[in-house]
Amino acid sequence: MRETIIFLSGLATTAAITAAALFYLRRPLQRQLVELCGNADRASFWTSFTTITVGLVPLIFALQAKPAGTDRLAVFVFADELKWGLIGLALSVLVVGKVVGKFLPKPVVVAPHSAPPIFPAAQAPAA
Repeated sequence: MRETIIFLSGLATTAAITAAALFYLRRPLQRQLVELCGNADRASFWTSFTTITVGLVPLIFALQAKPAGTDRLAVFVFADELKWGLIGLALSVLVVGKVVGKFLPKPVVVAPHSAPPIFPAAQAPAA
């Protein structure tokens, strides 16, 4: 029974931290995706897709940390499960950031003390 409570507590804590991260990232991600996708419907789909992915990956990682009926202190068993959940959260956020970052417009680099950066017409930022 002790192992079950620790395991479920770890899952609940992982879910709460993941929900907080998603709450924090959702609005900025939605704004970036509207700009990149061209309309709100496409951006909404990809925001939902990202939310599900980033929400499930940490839980899947946390599920891998099953408490083995050892004599370890409960806090260490809990910390081990939480560690795997946070690794999953970090990996999923980094992958999403890398993918979205590939599509962000890049300014053309110019020499110092010259004209401001010029964006190609296809990459001009929204005003």
